[in-house]
Amino acid sequence: MKLYGELADWWPTFSTPQEYRKEAAFFARALTRSGDPPPRRVLELGSGGGNNAFHLKKKFAMTLVDLSPHMLAVSQALNPECEHQEGDIRTIRLGRTFDAVFVYDAICHMTNEADLRAVMRTAFEHLRPRGVALFVPDFVRETFVENTDHGGNDTTRGSVRFLQWTTDPDSRDTTYVVDFAILIRDAESQTRLVHDRHTYGLFPRATWRRLLREAGFELRSVQLPDGFGRDLFAGRRRR
Repeated sequence: MKLYGELADWWPTFSTPQEYRKEAAFFARALTRSGDPPPRRVLELGSGGGNNAFHLKKKFAMTLVDLSPHMLAVSQALNPECEHQEGDIRTIRLGRTFDAVFVYDAICHMTNEADLRAVMRTAFEHLRPRGVALFVPDFVRETFVENTDHGGNDTTRGSVRFLQWTTDPDSRDTTYVVDFAILIRDAESQTRLVHDRHTYGLFPRATWRRLLREAGFELRSVQLPDGFGRDLFAGRRRR
């Protein structure tokens, strides 16, 4: 995916930490209320450019894992006080445990049950007893709606504008597609257009719950008065 590789240097212009402020505040409350006791050390799997961690590090000691060295470099510039580890969230093992594990929309890159279960198992293996993992997919099968979105920002380096087109070419499988049309204008006013296609996983709620149980989790309910508008899946390690 170009957005996480050759275009990663443009990520801070494509998506800023300020755009994550309200969501990150919600996740901080969800992690705090789900933990027993509330967490201090949090592992984020699939941390990307570090926009969530920029806010969460104010409450937790964050360790950040991502497969893309380019995105880790972006995050390290934004979050130099956080630990960064390069690795595949399906298979990485750090050899230590945390109070909580947080997996934001990177979980969407798991397009089959085996990969989704593998990430859940990674989370489980990195939790202390009674630690909680929080998974936040963009959609579940029951909530999926084809849509378009757009955005972008201006910085001293240049400008980015993008159109995001979300579709489900085959409702019988476990994937959907997001096409990005990305316009980049650099500091010399040279403009280029890039198309980047991402294939994401899409599973029913029942599948999420079953796989969490198979990974060893005890399901936890996340109930907050301000809501969020997306399904959250939380599991606690019993032992």
